[in-house]
Amino acid sequence: MKRFALYERVSSEEPHDPESSKGWQLSRSHALIEPAGGVVVTEYFDIGRSRSLPWKRRPEAASLLDALARPDRGFEAVVIGEPARAFYGNQFGLTFPVFAHYGVELWVPEVGGAIDPGSDAHDLVMSLYGGMSKGERNRIKIRVRAAMAAQARTEGRFLGGRPPYGYQLADAGPHPNPGKAAVGQRLHRLEPDPDAAPVVRRIFDEYVAGRGLYTIAEGLTRDGIACPSAHDRARNPHRQGLAWSKMAVRAILANPRYSGRQVWNRQRRDEVLLDVEDVALGHVSKMRWNDEDAWIVSETLTHEPLVSDEQFRAVRTLAAAGRRRPVVRETRPTSQPFALHGLVVCALCHRKMQGSANHGRAHYRCRYPSEYAMASELDHPRNVYVREDQILGPLDGWLAQVFDPGQLDTTLDALEAAASSTDDTGQAKTQAAHRRLTECDTRLARYRAALEAGTDPAVVSAWISEVQAERLATEVELDRGAGRR
Repeated sequence: MKRFALYERVSSEEPHDPESSKGWQLSRSHALIEPAGGVVVTEYFDIGRSRSLPWKRRPEAASLLDALARPDRGFEAVVIGEPARAFYGNQFGLTFPVFAHYGVELWVPEVGGAIDPGSDAHDLVMSLYGGMSKGERNRIKIRVRAAMAAQARTEGRFLGGRPPYGYQLADAGPHPNPGKAAVGQRLHRLEPDPDAAPVVRRIFDEYVAGRGLYTIAEGLTRDGIACPSAHDRARNPHRQGLAWSKMAVRAILANPRYSGRQVWNRQRRDEVLLDVEDVALGHVSKMRWNDEDAWIVSETLTHEPLVSDEQFRAVRTLAAAGRRRPVVRETRPTSQPFALHGLVVCALCHRKMQGSANHGRAHYRCRYPSEYAMASELDHPRNVYVREDQILGPLDGWLAQVFDPGQLDTTLDALEAAASSTDDTGQAKTQAAHRRLTECDTRLARYRAALEAGTDPAVVSAWISEVQAERLATEVELDRGAGRR
């Protein structure tokens, strides 16, 4: 009697349960080894592990490799019911030498028994099955992605995942696949969340009105509105949920689903090497953002929009302009004069400090809400103060030195040179900005002509949005230059 260890694997992609898969793999193995007097004495069964993972990264396969090195392992051979489930790509060539080193036979049905380490034919057969396994996985990925793209574009189907903040899931009827419908699976659609939808509209309205990300986030926190992770604690136990952050506001403003269309493929899953120094360790999956032209957008509205198409495009245009976009800055009247208004910067957060009168003295204050500091992971006191007279004393001393009668000529020459350089630089920047405006207008006219000629509207729309953002940023730059003069 020859004692065998059985290795089996069932993928997370399979439609049937692990026990069914294990049953037929065990049946194939018994049919191979029983005529030779073999008996299975132990089993190694990986459940839900991708075939692309090397053996060392599959728990049961790694245990089997460890057992090979032990003299008391309790078996003389290993049998595999389905080689395409065990080996992927070049995994056989990296794994079988370990079996041969410890004198443990490897049996597979495809060669009718034990693999001969010296047989080129056996090596070729196993390499072929590894390639077929890799090809099968790639074909599954292609088919699934193509089907999901079609469902999102033409049907506007919700393809799973958590609903974006401002929406909740609603039933959309039985699943069109009879097999899935038979086990109770149903389709879902998005509908506005009565509590969160008004918050989304407020965020878009305030951003278009000129408020910045931080101002919006601080206002929401100050008004006691729960941030997305606090609004849905059941699915966000790993987050603090203390306050709104700029990243949360930015994510909402960038999500095209709020315009009423279904969007898929905003992210992709890339496989990258776990260790470039050891390729045999295989790959790991990394989620990365796709460019906007790779998104799959439904052709029609699929759910109730929270913002209009025009407002969403305006937000994307403003966001593309970055820091150069026009913003509304609130000014508060004060009876206290501040000599250094707008000139003092906080060393912790690099924001301008605000004038504040305390006990009859002028101060400069940086106010940073504690909730927002925790959300941003910034060690910043709630309020930072500096007295104006502590700055003015050393500043007056420096001014008295540079404007001393003995240094006056040198100082004036330096000021004149700086002013001349600034004027020349400003004029050059203004001319360059006007040239960019002309180029933007030319490109916009060309893109509109391409649209009328029948070019894909989605592609042309992306081009036009990019140019409009560039034009807006240039106009803001010109306005600020005129203000400085």
